[in-house]
This record gives sequence, C-alpha cells and structure tokens, in this order.
Amino acid sequence: MSNKVIVTVAPTGGMATKAQNPNLPTQPAEIAESVIRSYREGAAIAALHARRPDDQATCNADIYRNINDRIRAQCDIVINNSTGGGSSGDMLIKRPDGLFESNFEERLKGCDAGADMATFDGMTFVDVHGGREIVVVTPPSRCEALAKRIIDRGIKPEWEVFSPTHILQDVTRLIQKGYDKPPYYINMVLGADRGFQGAMPYSHDILTAMIAALPPQSIFCVSAIGPAQLPATTQALLLGGHVRVGLEDNNYFAKGQLATNEQLVARTVRIIHELGLEHASAAEAREILGLREVGNA
Repeated sequence: MSNKVIVTVAPTGGMATKAQNPNLPTQPAEIAESVIRSYREGAAIAALHARRPDDQATCNADIYRNINDRIRAQCDIVINNSTGGGSSGDMLIKRPDGLFESNFEERLKGCDAGADMATFDGMTFVDVHGGREIVVVTPPSRCEALAKRIIDRGIKPEWEVFSPTHILQDVTRLIQKGYDKPPYYINMVLGADRGFQGAMPYSHDILTAMIAALPPQSIFCVSAIGPAQLPATTQALLLGGHVRVGLEDNNYFAKGQLATNEQLVARTVRIIHELGLEHASAAEAREILGLREVGNA
C-alpha cells in the first residue's frame, strides 16, 4: 500500500444546484476560489465541471479555459476537465421519443481547454434527473473517438467507471489498444444507482470486486455519492487507493449540515493522517500519475 494518497476535490459537478447547497461554486471565479481553498487543505487534483452563466451544464472550452487559467495563476494543482458534462443546459438534446440524449459533440469539448487530465466516461447508461430520462450513448465507436481526442490533446485520461462491466469492457479494451500509458488511473463512482441506471451501490463487496477487475498497472480512486462518500473513501484508503470528495458527490458534512468543498477535503486529509498515511502534494500526484510538470501541458 502506497504511503502517499492523492486527494481529488470535485467542487461542482454537472447536476447539483445552489438551491440544494448555496456553497456550490458554479461560475469560474467561484470555482477557482473553492479549488484554491481545497488545495490549501491538501487537494492535489481538481475534477472540474463547467457551468454557463445561468448555472446550467456545459463543456464549453472557453469556460473551462477561464476556470483553468484562474486556478493555475494561484497554484499547481492537477486540473482534470470532465467530458461527462451534466444533466442540463448545453448537454441535452431533446429526442422525438420523449427522452433526452447527452450531447456527445459537446462532451468532446471538455478535452480542448489545456487541462492535465480529462475524465473519460466510456459507457452507455440512463441518467434520471429532474424528471427527465437522459440517455448517455457512448458505444465503442464513440469511446474510441473520445479516447483519441484525449490522447491527441496530450492529456491523460481518468477512466471513470460505475460498475465492474465498465472496467472489463471498454476501459480494458482501450487500454489494451494503447490509448493510455501506465499507471492507468481509474476512478470508481459508487452509490449513484438511484440516479443512474447501470451504476452500482456502495458496499464493501462491490468495491473489492471492482478493484479485483482492474487491469494490471492500474491505480484507483474511489468516489461515492451522498452518505456513501465517507465510508467508501475510508475503505478505499484501507485498500491502498486514492480518494475523491466534494460537492459534486455529496452536499453534506454531517446529517443536516451542508458542506463546503474545503471542509470535505480537510476531513479526508485528517483521516489519511490518522491512518498513518500521507496526502500527496500536487507535485507528488504528478509524479505518481506520470504527468508533465505544470506549465508544460
């Protein structure tokens, strides 16, 4: 088990709203400020989602670039731009059958803002959100297009998965085809099963099964939704993994107490230290992941 743990902060996401938690940062200046505070508490990666001026979801590269530049002006945290997008705004296409479809062409723009990494969501599932059923269609051909876009931009994929099949199918296939270099960084999202058809709940057995399914030379990160966040990330530490926390996944610090991103990061770092481990700096995270130095992306 490595002694250095990478803590990722996911400050915004593509679904949460300020109505749910006024602490949620949605605009570039807000997101950058929250990331900087989280960095000071020990976050080494920022997993970013962009929002339009009306707070709706987007993968607009100019908005991403605005966020990225504001953060880089103040710290060396690893920047990871999402290609998942979200459940509103530019990400939705209304279909004649009454369903909505996630806009794949918009998702590709998440690769185009000069980030260090890009989140790769290479699966097909249904996102049930806000009374809408949103079909996220990523068949093998689109997986290939998205992986190629990431590699062509010179950035590293964060392979995001919601079930063991996501690891065993397209992620493994694309890794075997050479779309990444080791170590392969795989983020497991658990507890999203209430909103995502095709996702898995959190349990000890499910997490250990997903770890067992990882390709050789992989390192893993665990994210979990809502009340699953604290036990799942703590278990991940015990199993030698890295962790993600933040308001993208969880609005609450404790029952009835709304969180801030920096509170969730600070608690995670405290648990890491209590377990006799150390949290990785941004420079150490770059070394662990095989990333280029900041400023050379």
